[in-house]
Formats: sequence, C-alpha cells, structure tokens
Amino acid sequence: MPEITATLVNQLRAKTGQAMMECKKMLTEAEGDIEKAIDMFRKKGVKASLTERAASEGRIAGAASPDGRSAALVEINCNTDFTAKSEPIQKLAQQAAQMLLKNPSTNVAGDPQIAAAITDAAQRTGENVRIGKTATMSNPAGKVGLYIYVATGKVGVLMSFTGNPSDDLIKQIGGHIAFSRPLGLSRAEVPAEMVAKEKEIAVEQAKATGKPQQIAEKIAEGKLNSFFAERVLLDQEFFNAQVFKGTVANYLKQNGVGLEKYVRLEVGQ
Repeated sequence: MPEITATLVNQLRAKTGQAMMECKKMLTEAEGDIEKAIDMFRKKGVKASLTERAASEGRIAGAASPDGRSAALVEINCNTDFTAKSEPIQKLAQQAAQMLLKNPSTNVAGDPQIAAAITDAAQRTGENVRIGKTATMSNPAGKVGLYIYVATGKVGVLMSFTGNPSDDLIKQIGGHIAFSRPLGLSRAEVPAEMVAKEKEIAVEQAKATGKPQQIAEKIAEGKLNSFFAERVLLDQEFFNAQVFKGTVANYLKQNGVGLEKYVRLEVGQ
C-alpha cells in the first residue's frame, strides 16, 4: 500500500477543506489516490473540489516600511464576501503582504508558510482561498505611499513620490486613483493604438457633419484633449473639489511634490 505522506494529506485537505484526520483516513481507504479520495468525499456529501469553485471575491492587503521607502500589496481571493471579511482571510492577507514587503522577489503563493496558511484558511472557511495579484514599489530617494480603500478593502494603490508628501496628500492622491481608475500617469502611458482609434473616430464624426479634413483634424485634437482629461491621471480634475479645484498635476505642484509612478490593484480586476 502506498505511503500516506503529510504532503498528500495536505493536498487533499486543500482541495476539499476537510480535516487532516479525515483526509488521511480517506486516502488510506483510497490507497493514496487523491482523485479517488475526492470522489469518495463527494459520495459522502462533500461538494466539488474547493479549487474548482470561482474565487471572485476577496480583499487587498498592504504593508509599508517604517521609513516610507517601500510598500507592497497582495490580493487574496475566496468565494464569498462574507469569508473575505473573516479573521482567517484578513490574517492571511496581512501575513502575505508583510512577507512580500520584506522580500519583493519572493513567490508569495509558493512560500511553504503561506501555502500552509492558505490550506488552513480553506479548511476553516470551506472556500477556495488563493493568492491573487501582487505588487511592490521602492523609492530609496523619495517616498512610497500606500492607500487602501477601507470602505470595501477591495482596492489598493501604491505611489512613488519625489519630494516629501504629507500623509494627507498620499491619502488624497490614493483616493483619487482608487476612485477615478486612470489609464496611466501621463499621456505617454496611454496605448498608442487607443489614441489613434479615438482620433480616427473623432475625425470621422466631424467629417460626417460636413467639416473638411483640415477642420476635422483640429476638432479631433480638441476631443483628444478631453479624452486625456478623463483618462490620464495628471490631466484629470482632482476628485475632491473641497480639497483642491484643478488638475491632479496642479495639486501635486502646489504641494511641491511629484508623482513618478503608481500601481492600482482591485479585487477581480
């Protein structure tokens, strides 16, 4: 009879969410065959494999270094929002974010400690729990800001600043990025094919009203400026007019800081 190893038991536990002793017992009966053991669990009323269930809910967790020079984001996915709010998921998310902060090159999902925590969370919640997207950012010469949209916990933002941004400015810019979903920091970051398509549509719309090509081109340029004002972060009107009325670029300039780059993570996006 094949040896029922701890690795084999943990694999079955991760797939079914059943207790370790139950998994070992079922594997013994199935002579070490995981697929057979899963079928035997199903015959006893255990539903489909946890890993086959869509993990479309979750949370974004973040961690920042004390010196403000680096930060990390981790997405944790599961099946329901109820479980996403639970203590096991929150604890796992923070553990993964802290690990990624300490070692940005690590494969968080493949770390044995995190893998064991994922298995434990899946067993405790009965859901498919997994690591989703991750992001890290470092700026030795400036400051890295971390923002989590606390109302849902489903959006996180990392920002690399020049100068010395205040905590409030980091919160404001992070909130703007979370809310406005910009396509990029500057116009140069918008895909060229997207810009070309928008211009082509604008030109054809103008020509359809009887405008000659030269006039249509000028009208298209104006519409492109409006397009950038909607989609590009530095061109966007700052989302909180009570704090500042004007573009994000001018808000940053007024505060004597620059924004070099940002990363926005959202659960399921």
